[in-house]
Amino acid sequence: MSALLCTVRDCHEPLARNEHGLACPRGHSFDIARSGYVNLLQPNDRRSKKPGDTAAAVAARRRLHDRGVTASLLEAIGALAGIDRDDVVLDVGCGDGYYLGTIALKSGCEAHGIDISVPAIDAAARRYPDCKWVVGNADRFLPYADKTFSRVLSITARMNVSEIRRVLRDDGRLLVAIPAPDDLVELRGAGRDRVPRTLAEFGTAFTLIEQRRASTAADLDQDAVHDVLLSIYRPRSIEKVTLARVTFSLDLLLFAPR
Repeated sequence: MSALLCTVRDCHEPLARNEHGLACPRGHSFDIARSGYVNLLQPNDRRSKKPGDTAAAVAARRRLHDRGVTASLLEAIGALAGIDRDDVVLDVGCGDGYYLGTIALKSGCEAHGIDISVPAIDAAARRYPDCKWVVGNADRFLPYADKTFSRVLSITARMNVSEIRRVLRDDGRLLVAIPAPDDLVELRGAGRDRVPRTLAEFGTAFTLIEQRRASTAADLDQDAVHDVLLSIYRPRSIEKVTLARVTFSLDLLLFAPR
């Protein structure tokens, strides 16, 4: 099982389990929550008292997943990532754990997820107890040893290129999913093409080996549309919406380390 590293700045020593939680050789300690996750977030790693997704946004996104509207996106991500039971997988910015947790259940892989949101990680730990969940600021530091993972996922999440490269094995693969221009086009209009910028960000450390677009559309009632808007922090009055066909679309980029 992959060990965690201490997130206290200038420490980064391995953490070991004790009767109280986790601790490093220098005496820094971290509690394990009742739901099973560990909070490694340091005070100077947060910009607000409650960073990341709110509990309301997490719950809204989970209801959408449970309705099945993102099932085909999950299938496309799993197929391109090519994860099997021998893989050790990290999901950077994992949210409520839907993608990683479901892939882990199907493949039997060793799965680790990190996100800055306590409500998101708590929800992930409760639904997918066989995975390892961490609250942490992945923009600053990934609390894992060099070359720990055979697969890394970044699904509509922040991208710390140097840290992802550090924890990914030389023969590993990185899958990045970004919203395509037609994602939620009916609710927020056409978006920009994010692929060129993403390729530029990762180009110094990774080589693109495959690119796909995964798209689906779902007929959503008023409550479901409200959940979409809540999950993307655009709540507004939708009293006149009784049914809307909404597009969900991701550009999937598969990279190999240089």
